[in-house]
Amino acid sequence: MNARDFRRIALNFAGAEEGSHMGAVDFRVGGRIFATLASVKQGYGNLMLTPKQQAAFVGELPDVFLPVDGGWGRNGATHVRLAEASEDVLEGALRTAWNLRVQKNTKAGKQRVSRARGMAKGVRKKR
Repeated sequence: MNARDFRRIALNFAGAEEGSHMGAVDFRVGGRIFATLASVKQGYGNLMLTPKQQAAFVGELPDVFLPVDGGWGRNGATHVRLAEASEDVLEGALRTAWNLRVQKNTKAGKQRVSRARGMAKGVRKKR
């Protein structure tokens, strides 16, 4: 897999949009990030998971998944080694991150999307 595959799969989920945060490509649902390509130069895609989900992915496929360094990683941010991931594994991991974000958005009862503009600042709708 590569960054193009990551992008294609991430944008295939309902409501997914591509945006940018601090110069890095990100993927959002309801205006909130569920995955990024912030570490693509190192060969990684990044997923926003819970620590429990992260532990399950890393435990099952340590050659594919590893925690992001520091506090982000302790909170569940997880690298995916794109070259090592199969399409099925990447799709499943991205779906997990997307589902988590959808659940959090629903629980919060709000979206950070401008009704006047129809999307969050710096976010492009799915093509």
